Amino acid sequence: MKTVHTFLAASTAMLTALSAQAADLEVTHWWTSGGEAAAVAELAKALNERTEHSWIDGAIAGSGNTARPIMISRITGGDPMAATQFNHGRQAEELVEAGLMRDLTDIAEAGNWREVINPPSLLDACTVDGKVYCAPLNIHSWQWLWLSHAAYEKAGLDVPTNWDEFVAAAPALRAAGIVPLAMGKQGWQQNGAFNVMMISLLPKDVYLSVYDEKNAEVAAGPDVAKIFQAAADARDMAADSNVQDWNQATNMVITGQAGGQIMGDWAQGEFQVAGQVAGEDYTCLPGLGVNKTLQAGGDAFYFPVLDDADMSAAQGDLAALLLDPQVQVAFNLKKGSLPVRGDVDLAAANDCMKKGLDILATGDALPDINQLISSDTRTQIEELFVEFFADASITVEDAQARFADLIADAD
Repeated sequence: MKTVHTFLAASTAMLTALSAQAADLEVTHWWTSGGEAAAVAELAKALNERTEHSWIDGAIAGSGNTARPIMISRITGGDPMAATQFNHGRQAEELVEAGLMRDLTDIAEAGNWREVINPPSLLDACTVDGKVYCAPLNIHSWQWLWLSHAAYEKAGLDVPTNWDEFVAAAPALRAAGIVPLAMGKQGWQQNGAFNVMMISLLPKDVYLSVYDEKNAEVAAGPDVAKIFQAAADARDMAADSNVQDWNQATNMVITGQAGGQIMGDWAQGEFQVAGQVAGEDYTCLPGLGVNKTLQAGGDAFYFPVLDDADMSAAQGDLAALLLDPQVQVAFNLKKGSLPVRGDVDLAAANDCMKKGLDILATGDALPDINQLISSDTRTQIEELFVEFFADASITVEDAQARFADLIADAD
């Protein structure tokens, strides 16, 4: 762990390196919920206070599925921003291949990113033909079940400790007027929940066979059939969850209107803004309380190629600042995510963050789906789950057959 003195030394070295002319840097992202906005404010504060540059916030309301096409259109249309958020993985690969993203290799080498970023797969996801094209910022994992203590107390039940107990408690929650499972009506949320169940309720090699090896036979097999049945259970439990956005579903848990939610660790930011305490007001179950394995996904910033030399130099300052130890701690404590640096002190981490850190420390992390399949394939799978969760007449057999076909054609 880094000491405070080490933090200060690293910060001093960073400030010494920052020498570009003052610039206004427009940064686009899709972080607009309460917890997300608080985390972004830490990045803006660091840039505004520790450099001569200014953070011009380019938040785009909605999910990444809404924001990414807008970001890509601007870059390909000749109106690039200074920096833009994408998830770790393949979302920006065509932009990199087209020469539209800046090479950050010199900054990565100066900051020893290869030595400090953990797991290394995060930097690998930024690397094309040996060159680094993005700055990893955080580690997010999807594999969490968030549970409301107030909801279970109202229903006269103990808080579940695993997925089976959660499903078994659903009838009693309904009888108490509580929605068992909060879930927004968007494909990325529904597909995300399905993948959480696949990783959490099956051996991890099934997930890798399906998404990494694109094995359609496994996708059509008996193990994945169990997950489609679990998804049908989730569909039933979420039938009265009449919200759209993920943070609206999280709020149902925070306010005791719902028993639980399957959502990534970014949900922690919403609980934090609401003043709730992990372990007292809510419980978090990594791996649905079954397989305590996490995906090492998250967010990275890419920097479009700019003609102006001063702007380009300022981009480099921002890229370096994102990996600064103090910035990593301040941002991730507000975001609910984990730092990409393996050498920072997170003594202030709450109960849920410590659970995530302990799992990552074992090295038992899986690559995020965005690192394994293309955006086109992911979108097709999300569209399948929009239909599946909206229409209870779609059988698990029919949905699985369509899913296997999509995996067979995946890239």
